[in-house]
Amino acid sequence: MWSNLRKKIKEPLIVALTISTLANLMYAYLMTFPSDRSWYMFVSRIFTGVGAGSIAVARGYAAGATTLKERTGVLSSMSAFQSIGYIIGPAIQAAVVPIGYPGPADFKGFHFNLYTFPGFLSALASIINIILLIFVFREHRIDGSGAVPSSMPASMSNSVAVLAPLDMISVVVCNFIFYILLFQFTIFETISTPMSMDMYDWTKSEATLYVGIQMAVGSVICISVFFVINKFLRKYSERKMLLIGFVISLAGYFIMLPWGHDYPDYQDADLQPMTAKPINATDAPGVTSNDSVTTLLSTVATEVYVTTFGVLTTVPKRGCRDDITWCQNVPRIQLGQYIAANAVISVGYPLSFVMIFTLYSKILGPRPQGTMMGWLTASGSLARAIGPIVVSYIYVYYGPRVTFIGVLGIIVLAITLSIAFYKRLVPYKPPAPSAYGAIN
Repeated sequence: MWSNLRKKIKEPLIVALTISTLANLMYAYLMTFPSDRSWYMFVSRIFTGVGAGSIAVARGYAAGATTLKERTGVLSSMSAFQSIGYIIGPAIQAAVVPIGYPGPADFKGFHFNLYTFPGFLSALASIINIILLIFVFREHRIDGSGAVPSSMPASMSNSVAVLAPLDMISVVVCNFIFYILLFQFTIFETISTPMSMDMYDWTKSEATLYVGIQMAVGSVICISVFFVINKFLRKYSERKMLLIGFVISLAGYFIMLPWGHDYPDYQDADLQPMTAKPINATDAPGVTSNDSVTTLLSTVATEVYVTTFGVLTTVPKRGCRDDITWCQNVPRIQLGQYIAANAVISVGYPLSFVMIFTLYSKILGPRPQGTMMGWLTASGSLARAIGPIVVSYIYVYYGPRVTFIGVLGIIVLAITLSIAFYKRLVPYKPPAPSAYGAIN
């Protein structure tokens, strides 16, 4: 609304990016707070979400500064970079694993390690964007006050446009489809790492690295898809491309379904019973001198304490946690199966992502789009807020089979909506020339 009222986007973008910078710095400095760190993290993520409102402003500006012919390419490029950012994030995390923890800098007021690095990097990216906005960016529009809307015939430049009513049903359908699209994407963000640890007996650091590499490969596939989208649009409409993207994603999640009789291992399955041996309180944190190695095996969540020639050492736990019961009856997702499914989804997701934004912009037409783009972004943000909670709950209690069947169900729902409202999901059509009134 700010950008619509002021007819400028620099101000709201700079404010949003400043908020994002401060929020990410707060996240990076969480370790310096003496207490209540979880609450500080909660606050930092809230303000990071507020800063993300700049996405809607940027998209609204792009729609108002392009013709209908240019819009698909421009919005495709913007969506490409955003989608790549979503996917390449875990790849960056994998790349910084060698930094380690506690990292090269571990002081009372400053900590630099693999966990704080993303916060510093995000803050730096926001600062660079602010500098570019102030010194490089120049604003212009082809629709709006005093200019000819992109959908109005050029011969009517001395007329006042009478816009056709907005098809609110199409707008609501697009918002709901985008919600579904972002909801299914939370699979990548939420359970890829824990699922790989359960399925392939990877440690936390191994899962972070290998999942990051897989995400990096996925981002390369995404970039390739974005390069060829415009070529396919010469033959197929945005509606058809949207459906094709969902069908490809549907195939990817179907491939991901677990089959066969190879089941995941439990964390303590390979441990042999040991004779209880008294140890010193200094051997392990939180352990008294009356505790034994057997006690340690059941009380430490992330690592196992074992004795080697009388020396107490730690070995990371591998496999399913003892409290996850579905590992007994849900087969393992084979590594090749997991890689193939992710490759297929990396084709379908960006295709649908670009098409829904392009189609939504064309449905809105020449009217200012900042507010409406804000609603679309909000629906996606709602999906990314609710999705991790729902997906995590279903995965922990019911396993990957039920999780992916649920994802298949919501993708089928998106396809059904796209087909049911296919004739309404069309670009804005200006009213007949008689609807334009001459300026006195």
